Amino acid sequence: MLIVLLMNTCVYCARLAVLPLALAAAFPSFSQTQATSELIETVVSATRTPTRVDELVSDVVVITRAEIEKSAGRTLPEILARVPGLQFSANGGLGKSSSINIRGAEARHTVLLIDGVRYGSATTGTPVWDNLPVDMIERIEIVKGPASALYGSEAVGGVVQIFLRNGVQGFHPYAAVTLGSNAYKQAATGFAGRSGAVSYALGVQKTSETGFSATNSKVGANYNPDADGFDQNALDASVAYQLNTDWKLDAGLLYAESVNHTDDGLNRDTRYAGLTRVVRAGLEGRLASGWKTQLRLSQSVDSSKAIVAAPSVFPSLFKTTQNQLTWQNDIDTRFGVLLAGVEQLKQKVDSTTAYTIKDRQVSSYFVGLNGSQGAHSWQANLRRDQNSQFGGNSTGFAGYGFSITPAWRVNASYGTSFVAPSFNQLYFPGFGNTALQPESGRNTDLGVTWSDAGHTVKLVRYDNKIRGFITSTTTPVNVPQARINGLTLAYDGSFGPLTLRASADALDPRNEITGKRLPRRGASQLRLGADYGVGAWAFGGSLLRTGGSFNDTANLQPLDGYTSADLYADYKLSQDWKLQAKLNNLTDKQYETILGYNQPGRGVFVTLRWQPK
Repeated sequence: MLIVLLMNTCVYCARLAVLPLALAAAFPSFSQTQATSELIETVVSATRTPTRVDELVSDVVVITRAEIEKSAGRTLPEILARVPGLQFSANGGLGKSSSINIRGAEARHTVLLIDGVRYGSATTGTPVWDNLPVDMIERIEIVKGPASALYGSEAVGGVVQIFLRNGVQGFHPYAAVTLGSNAYKQAATGFAGRSGAVSYALGVQKTSETGFSATNSKVGANYNPDADGFDQNALDASVAYQLNTDWKLDAGLLYAESVNHTDDGLNRDTRYAGLTRVVRAGLEGRLASGWKTQLRLSQSVDSSKAIVAAPSVFPSLFKTTQNQLTWQNDIDTRFGVLLAGVEQLKQKVDSTTAYTIKDRQVSSYFVGLNGSQGAHSWQANLRRDQNSQFGGNSTGFAGYGFSITPAWRVNASYGTSFVAPSFNQLYFPGFGNTALQPESGRNTDLGVTWSDAGHTVKLVRYDNKIRGFITSTTTPVNVPQARINGLTLAYDGSFGPLTLRASADALDPRNEITGKRLPRRGASQLRLGADYGVGAWAFGGSLLRTGGSFNDTANLQPLDGYTSADLYADYKLSQDWKLQAKLNNLTDKQYETILGYNQPGRGVFVTLRWQPK
């Protein structure tokens, strides 16, 4: 039935087949694959096609499964905040509302993808990080810099793409149990495999925590000095079937439901029932030599429903449903991989809040070219988005990289972006402004990288100017311009069994009309980390130092900077069993990323992990 549905949809898309056919004829096929490329990591998020990391012109960071496993007790935003150029803020601990800022851009300036599916809230206009089960994630790719020419609205600061576990050759079961501070408990189990033409994966996870008080007295009337817990049940599943040597059919599901406690005044909590559902299906294959095509159908749902805690608290529902159809073509040419495709995104809001308009549709067309030859790498992208509320918007990206020597490489890029206002910004009663217009941005990146003998040093300078910037004041308005510029210097290297990493960020995000700094971004950030392995043991630690910031747009409410240090130790009990211990926030630092909301104190977590080799 699924195959029939996909084939029927292809009939609609076939009208556009003339474009890639003409382009394929214009550029004779040339395969870029080299014998050595299999030894070098590839990413897909920066170009929408598999590309070697040493050929990218964008700034990309990958978080591996091994790195995720070292982050027991940490939320997904806390894990991401350990990446150079990223900062986070949160209304408390596990399960609480949180945000990620990439290179000082707004929280709503990031696109979140889960296995290629756009996920987030159309009411707030931001990704939703709080209900995503971390232990089900296999890999995370982070693209820093404007990506609207690839992914459309919101991709001003960058893109975070999460890849869930998937099937590999053989049969691979796994299980893990974690116990920790604040009555933290997590159990996860599942399996993945591939046999013949079929690959598959299935996982379940349960997480609970009694927590700590999310608020303190600075928050005002909502303060309640009780423990604010979190409970979550999650499931992920995927299956793929190789129809023949050229064609594959695949489908996947992520489902997570949770109950989250939030302070709502003295001796009163409101519990929120959260729901995350991401469903996808796809067909991909080769239409001709050097021409790969893929068709993707997907739906993502984010829902939060308040459970009445007292007669004075009213139930509320905020639910976003996003249906997406994507048809993408990758064509090998003598100049690189040619990208051509169309997308259609339908967003719908269901809520107890009376929004004037509750749905919109975006139809998009995109083309691109990325490739390399010798010391040269290049990328160019164009995209046109037709929004049912705001008409057409065009964005572009152009980048070039040059290897001066085998060790030294420079790159430069220029990209434009735009952001359509969210439903809250437009229509929320007593807050929204229907006169808002989309933001548009222009970003310049300059980078230099030195890499030799297992050591890499990278310096990136970026300057992002956003016209029509939408303020986060009581009533949002467009102001002429905000400007975010900064520097990131990062190092990774190994000395035998010792691995070291360090990074430093300097950031200046400002409303250019008022001269005030944009809220909740530290002007500086320092990260240090080390890992050491000997025999069955592995040890490591990390330190995060974030400079002071302001909680408000008027810069009248300062937030102190903070330093947080983590330690871990792993012991391999046998070939299949591993014991992990993690100590978070070593010094028990009390700090806030949002005024009046606490962050976790010192925490100890112990994990027993089983994964047959």
